[in-house]
Amino acid sequence: MREPSHARQMVGSLLVAAAIVAIVIVVVTLELGPTSVAELEAEEERRDARIERAEERRELQEERRDR
Repeated sequence: MREPSHARQMVGSLLVAAAIVAIVIVVVTLELGPTSVAELEAEEERRDARIERAEERRELQEERRDR
């Protein structure tokens, strides 16, 4: 039985490592989606602004009730 050469083992290991990296990239991309960080931050800012406006409306309503 002939053992594979060191170079052949290295090439095989590198190919397996590249395949694993490619699979991980695909899985992470599918889970997170193509949304960019800037889009996520903009969405968070819009959500925070909505919450702030809702709190301001609630405070105004409470002030009007107190009068």
